[in-house]
Amino acid sequence: MNKASQLHIYPTPEEVLTSLADYFIELANQAISEHGRFSVALSGGNSPKKFYELLASPSYRQRVAWEKVDFFFGDERYVPHTDPESNYLLAEKALFDPLQIASAQVFAVDTALAPAEAAQQYTQTIERYFGQKEVRFDLVLLGLGDNSHTASLFPHTAVLQETGARAKEVFVEEKQAYRITLTAPLINQAQAVAFLVYGADKAAAVQRVLTAERNIEEFPAQLIAPASGELHWFLDAAAAAQLPDKRR
Repeated sequence: MNKASQLHIYPTPEEVLTSLADYFIELANQAISEHGRFSVALSGGNSPKKFYELLASPSYRQRVAWEKVDFFFGDERYVPHTDPESNYLLAEKALFDPLQIASAQVFAVDTALAPAEAAQQYTQTIERYFGQKEVRFDLVLLGLGDNSHTASLFPHTAVLQETGARAKEVFVEEKQAYRITLTAPLINQAQAVAFLVYGADKAAAVQRVLTAERNIEEFPAQLIAPASGELHWFLDAAAAAQLPDKRR
C-alpha cells in the first residue's frame, strides 16, 4: 500500500460525501488560483451520483468558479451517451446540466468510434488539453468495485500491465462489454487521487486493497499510487469495517 495514502473515515455516507465535496472545493480553488483552471477526471458507476448532486446543490454551487473547471472521465462504458449505463449521462444529469457547464469544458469519450479508436482519440484529446505540459490532472476521482476494480481496471485484464500513460480500451469478460479507461500510469501522474467508497458491500474490497499483499491481478486498485501526488480514501464506517484497528 502507498505510504502516502490518507484515510478519512466517517460514520455515515452523508458525512463522507460532505468531506469529499469540501476537499474538491479546496483543490479546485487552489488550482484556479495557481494556474487559472481546475482539471478533474470523474468516476463512473452509482456511488458518485449523490456526490455530483451535492456539488450542484445550493450549499456548494457558489463556492467554485465553475466556468474554470474542466471535466474528463476516468473511464466510460462503451455505450451511447444517451444510454442509462453511460457515465457521461450520469454526470450530465447530476452535475453538468444543474451547474450549466459549457460543453467546451466537458471532454467525453467518443463512444461512436470503435473501442480502440475511441481510446486513441481520448488519449489525443487529453494530450492536446495539456499541450507541452505533463499530462497531470489536478484531481482524479475513483470508486471501488466489490471485486477490487477501480476505473475500468478489472481483475485479470491486459490493461493492468499497461505501462503507457494513456486511455485504453478493455474488454471486460464479466460484463461482456468494452470499456474505455485511463491507465494506472496516467492516473498516478495526478496531483491528487481520491477514492469515494461507502457501504458494507465494499468492506472486503477495501480491506484487500489496503492491507493484503500486493496482487494487482486480483486487486487492481492496488495499482493506484500517485508518483508525487496525494492519495486519499474517503470511507464510511461500514466500508472501513474490516480494516485493522490501527488503520481506522
